[in-house]
Amino acid sequence: MNSQEVLLALKPENEFFIGIDSDGCAFDTMEIKQKECFCPNFIKYFGMQPVSKYARETWEFVNLYSTYRGCNRFLAVNETLRLLAIRPEIKARNFTVPSAAPLIEWTKKETKLGNPTLKKYASEVNDPFINKTLEWSLKVNEDIEKLVFGITPFPFVKECLEKMKKVADVMVVSQTPYEALKREWEENKIDSFIIMIAGQEHGTKAEHLKYAAKGKYPDEKILMIGDANGDLKAAKSNGALFFPVNPGREEESWEKLYKEGLDRFFAGKFKGVYEEKLIKEFESYLPEHPHWE
Repeated sequence: MNSQEVLLALKPENEFFIGIDSDGCAFDTMEIKQKECFCPNFIKYFGMQPVSKYARETWEFVNLYSTYRGCNRFLAVNETLRLLAIRPEIKARNFTVPSAAPLIEWTKKETKLGNPTLKKYASEVNDPFINKTLEWSLKVNEDIEKLVFGITPFPFVKECLEKMKKVADVMVVSQTPYEALKREWEENKIDSFIIMIAGQEHGTKAEHLKYAAKGKYPDEKILMIGDANGDLKAAKSNGALFFPVNPGREEESWEKLYKEGLDRFFAGKFKGVYEEKLIKEFESYLPEHPHWE
């Protein structure tokens, strides 16, 4: 059974469906993963040592402080290299930013953007940039496994999960590799609240919602909880509702969800003015353009 079939096979057990992103949303793992695992290896593997200051600033903008926050790691490489190539500081140093063209080509035709599919593709094309990207991605996973542990969910996450489980089927909807997600949810003993963990190997977040929930529950009874623009897009592309966990205001967001958001959702009073106000505030936290432009 492939990943799509696994999602399609899920049967509703409750009236509502809730998808929850993990990194940076349920867990305070975004900063440590991006700053200590992804970025240092990005500088190392893509030869950014001569411009490391700008490479770090650009990587962190893309992955933490912009509308791209929470995007797939390979799409993040593409966008970071694109921004670096047009930065005046980079041009002033006569530094040549490597072309991401081979990776861009792959990400345009592949929906399951994970190491298994990239490994298969690398063996077929034997492209130096693709090989380098695979090396980088595997090392990132290795470093995350060594460094990222003992991180608990944000306050009010467990309380929300307890409230959800009574009337909703809850699933992790993430672009993080499955093994890392499984480890984090199990070590915090909150995996019992969910019906499944969907990681990058199961496709995009939009596909997770489409195959697991769309058509099985009424649209107004499907809710996506996330901290990134990609979560919002995944929800709206499936006609689902969205509750944002605002970057930098995660504790407040989860408390708000626990004290009023879930009650409104379950009572059918979420859609409309309430949701629109939440989304408007959320979008103010994630700019599209970096300050250096």
